[in-house]
Amino acid sequence: MPAGYLSNPAIFLVNALVGAYIFVLILRVLLQLSGASSSNPISAFIIKVTRYPLNILRPVFPTIKNINLAAIVLIIVLQMLIGFVMLASLPGANSWAIFIWSISEIIVQVINVLTYSIFISIILSWINPGVQNPITELLYKITEPILAPCQRLIPPMGGLDLSPMVALLGLQVLKMLLIPPLQALM
Repeated sequence: MPAGYLSNPAIFLVNALVGAYIFVLILRVLLQLSGASSSNPISAFIIKVTRYPLNILRPVFPTIKNINLAAIVLIIVLQMLIGFVMLASLPGANSWAIFIWSISEIIVQVINVLTYSIFISIILSWINPGVQNPITELLYKITEPILAPCQRLIPPMGGLDLSPMVALLGLQVLKMLLIPPLQALM
Protein backbone atom coordinates (compact mmCIF):
# COMPACT_ATOMS: atom_id res chain seq x y z
CA MET A 1 0.00 0.00 0.00
CA PRO A 2 1.26 3.52 -0.77
CA ALA A 3 2.13 5.75 2.19
CA GLY A 4 -0.63 8.26 1.41
CA TYR A 5 -3.31 5.56 1.12
CA LEU A 6 -4.85 6.27 4.54
CA SER A 7 -3.76 9.89 4.87
CA ASN A 8 -5.99 11.17 2.04
CA PRO A 9 -9.23 9.82 3.59
CA ALA A 10 -8.11 11.10 7.01
CA ILE A 11 -7.46 14.57 5.60
CA PHE A 12 -10.83 14.48 3.86
CA LEU A 13 -12.64 13.49 7.06
CA VAL A 14 -10.91 16.12 9.19
CA ASN A 15 -11.61 18.78 6.57
CA ALA A 16 -15.26 17.75 6.18
CA LEU A 17 -16.12 17.39 9.87
CA VAL A 18 -14.18 20.39 11.15
CA GLY A 19 -15.30 22.41 8.12
CA ALA A 20 -18.95 21.65 8.89
CA TYR A 21 -18.46 22.77 12.49
CA ILE A 22 -16.76 25.96 11.28
CA PHE A 23 -19.80 26.58 9.06
CA VAL A 24 -22.10 26.25 12.09
CA LEU A 25 -19.87 28.63 14.08
CA ILE A 26 -19.94 31.16 11.24
CA LEU A 27 -23.73 30.94 11.25
CA ARG A 28 -23.73 31.53 15.01
CA VAL A 29 -21.56 34.63 14.64
CA LEU A 30 -23.72 36.02 11.81
CA LEU A 31 -26.98 35.27 13.60
CA GLN A 32 -25.77 36.83 16.84
CA LEU A 33 -24.39 39.83 14.97
CA SER A 34 -27.71 40.35 13.19
CA GLY A 35 -29.75 39.96 16.37
CA ALA A 36 -31.62 36.82 15.33
CA SER A 37 -34.00 35.33 17.86
CA SER A 38 -32.56 32.51 19.94
CA SER A 39 -36.06 31.03 20.22
CA ASN A 40 -36.00 30.13 16.52
CA PRO A 41 -35.57 26.31 16.33
CA ILE A 42 -32.59 26.54 13.97
CA SER A 43 -30.91 29.20 16.13
CA ALA A 44 -31.55 27.04 19.19
CA PHE A 45 -29.89 24.08 17.44
CA ILE A 46 -26.85 26.18 16.46
CA ILE A 47 -26.56 27.53 20.01
CA LYS A 48 -26.83 24.04 21.49
CA VAL A 49 -24.21 22.55 19.14
CA THR A 50 -21.71 25.33 19.82
CA ARG A 51 -22.41 25.94 23.52
CA TYR A 52 -19.75 23.82 25.23
CA PRO A 53 -16.55 24.95 23.47
CA LEU A 54 -17.73 28.57 23.55
CA ASN A 55 -18.51 28.40 27.28
CA ILE A 56 -14.88 27.40 27.84
CA LEU A 57 -13.55 30.29 25.73
CA ARG A 58 -16.07 32.95 26.80
CA PRO A 59 -14.29 34.01 30.05
CA VAL A 60 -11.18 34.88 28.02
CA PHE A 61 -12.95 36.08 24.85
CA PRO A 62 -16.27 37.75 25.76
CA THR A 63 -19.03 38.92 23.48
CA ILE A 64 -18.67 42.64 22.75
CA LYS A 65 -21.55 44.49 21.05
CA ASN A 66 -23.04 41.29 19.58
CA ILE A 67 -19.61 40.18 18.29
CA ASN A 68 -18.94 36.72 19.70
CA LEU A 69 -15.16 36.81 20.10
CA ALA A 70 -15.05 33.27 21.52
CA ALA A 71 -16.68 31.90 18.35
CA ILE A 72 -14.35 33.91 16.12
CA VAL A 73 -11.28 32.63 17.98
CA LEU A 74 -12.60 29.06 17.77
CA ILE A 75 -13.23 29.48 14.02
CA ILE A 76 -9.65 30.66 13.51
CA VAL A 77 -8.18 27.85 15.63
CA LEU A 78 -10.22 25.17 13.85
CA GLN A 79 -9.39 26.59 10.42
CA MET A 80 -5.71 26.58 11.39
CA LEU A 81 -6.08 22.93 12.44
CA ILE A 82 -7.35 22.16 8.95
CA GLY A 83 -4.43 24.17 7.58
CA PHE A 84 -1.89 22.22 9.59
CA VAL A 85 -3.42 18.91 8.49
CA MET A 86 -3.61 19.91 4.82
CA LEU A 87 -0.57 22.12 4.36
CA ALA A 88 2.00 20.79 6.84
CA SER A 89 3.69 18.63 4.23
CA LEU A 90 4.10 21.47 1.71
CA PRO A 91 7.42 23.29 1.49
CA GLY A 92 7.28 26.76 3.01
CA ALA A 93 4.28 25.92 5.17
CA ASN A 94 4.95 27.63 8.47
CA SER A 95 2.63 28.89 11.18
CA TRP A 96 2.40 32.37 9.64
CA ALA A 97 1.47 31.03 6.19
CA ILE A 98 -1.13 28.71 7.71
CA PHE A 99 -2.57 31.59 9.78
CA ILE A 100 -2.88 33.82 6.70
CA TRP A 101 -4.35 30.93 4.70
CA SER A 102 -6.85 30.34 7.52
CA ILE A 103 -7.93 33.99 7.63
CA SER A 104 -8.41 34.07 3.86
CA GLU A 105 -10.41 30.82 3.97
CA ILE A 106 -12.64 32.20 6.73
CA ILE A 107 -13.29 35.38 4.75
CA VAL A 108 -14.18 33.29 1.68
CA GLN A 109 -16.51 31.10 3.78
CA VAL A 110 -18.29 34.10 5.33
CA ILE A 111 -18.77 35.69 1.91
CA ASN A 112 -20.02 32.35 0.56
CA VAL A 113 -22.51 31.98 3.43
CA LEU A 114 -23.82 35.48 2.71
CA THR A 115 -23.94 34.81 -1.04
CA TYR A 116 -25.80 31.51 -0.65
CA SER A 117 -28.16 33.09 1.88
CA ILE A 118 -29.07 35.80 -0.61
CA PHE A 119 -29.57 33.23 -3.40
CA ILE A 120 -31.76 31.04 -1.20
CA SER A 121 -33.77 34.10 -0.08
CA ILE A 122 -34.36 35.07 -3.70
CA ILE A 123 -35.50 31.58 -4.65
CA LEU A 124 -37.78 31.33 -1.60
CA SER A 125 -39.33 34.71 -2.45
CA TRP A 126 -40.20 33.39 -5.92
CA ILE A 127 -41.48 30.00 -4.80
CA ASN A 128 -43.34 30.88 -1.62
CA PRO A 129 -43.49 34.66 -1.08
CA GLY A 130 -44.70 35.95 2.24
CA VAL A 131 -44.58 32.59 4.03
CA GLN A 132 -42.87 32.70 7.40
CA ASN A 133 -40.90 29.73 8.67
CA PRO A 134 -37.74 29.38 10.78
CA ILE A 135 -35.39 29.20 7.80
CA THR A 136 -36.82 32.27 6.06
CA GLU A 137 -36.66 34.27 9.26
CA LEU A 138 -32.98 33.45 9.75
CA LEU A 139 -32.13 34.07 6.11
CA TYR A 140 -33.81 37.45 6.35
CA LYS A 141 -31.87 38.28 9.52
CA ILE A 142 -28.55 37.26 7.93
CA THR A 143 -29.12 39.07 4.62
CA GLU A 144 -30.97 42.18 5.85
CA PRO A 145 -27.83 44.10 6.94
CA ILE A 146 -26.41 43.63 3.43
CA LEU A 147 -29.59 44.08 1.42
CA ALA A 148 -30.99 47.11 3.29
CA PRO A 149 -28.26 49.55 2.12
CA CYS A 150 -28.57 48.16 -1.42
CA GLN A 151 -32.36 48.64 -1.32
CA ARG A 152 -31.87 52.27 -0.27
CA LEU A 153 -29.41 52.70 -3.15
CA ILE A 154 -31.63 50.98 -5.76
CA PRO A 155 -35.33 50.96 -4.85
CA PRO A 156 -37.60 48.31 -6.43
CA MET A 157 -38.47 49.11 -10.04
CA GLY A 158 -41.82 47.92 -11.32
CA GLY A 159 -42.12 45.35 -8.56
CA LEU A 160 -38.64 43.95 -9.29
CA ASP A 161 -36.04 44.24 -6.53
CA LEU A 162 -32.55 44.47 -8.02
CA SER A 163 -30.80 45.03 -4.70
CA PRO A 164 -29.83 41.34 -4.28
CA MET A 165 -27.90 41.53 -7.56
CA VAL A 166 -26.05 44.61 -6.33
CA ALA A 167 -25.31 42.87 -3.03
CA LEU A 168 -24.05 39.74 -4.81
CA LEU A 169 -21.81 41.80 -7.07
CA GLY A 170 -20.53 43.73 -4.07
CA LEU A 171 -19.72 40.52 -2.18
CA GLN A 172 -17.78 39.12 -5.13
CA VAL A 173 -15.85 42.38 -5.57
CA LEU A 174 -15.09 42.36 -1.84
CA LYS A 175 -13.73 38.82 -2.15
CA MET A 176 -11.58 39.88 -5.12
CA LEU A 177 -10.21 42.84 -3.17
CA LEU A 178 -9.48 41.01 0.10
CA ILE A 179 -8.15 37.58 -0.84
CA PRO A 180 -5.24 38.36 -3.26
CA PRO A 181 -3.44 40.70 -0.79
CA LEU A 182 -3.79 38.06 1.94
CA GLN A 183 -2.45 35.36 -0.35
CA ALA A 184 0.47 37.62 -1.23
CA LEU A 185 1.40 37.68 2.49
CA MET A 186 1.84 33.90 2.46
